[in-house]
Amino acid sequence: MATKKVTVTIPEELLEEIRTEAAERGLSAYVAEALRYKRDRDRLLELVNWLEEEYGPVTDDERAAAIEELDDLDAEHERRRSQGQRDPGEAA
Repeated sequence: MATKKVTVTIPEELLEEIRTEAAERGLSAYVAEALRYKRDRDRLLELVNWLEEEYGPVTDDERAAAIEELDDLDAEHERRRSQGQRDPGEAA
């Protein structure tokens, strides 16, 4: 996967926390993962908004089921990361 170097501004305190957490993987991989996560959540919210326009508001039960599924996906992601497995398309 091609990469491109960019410059971003991050509050110092946050950067120090991130560097500590990202030490083994590296800052670039950590930031790329965080951006993918945010992009995926934004896309999901876009889908939910569209579905609500088409079919009406999401019920409390539907929302709870979606949150449970997201929690399961997050747990699987964490399990893979702790085992050193990368998701397809993830930066090395």
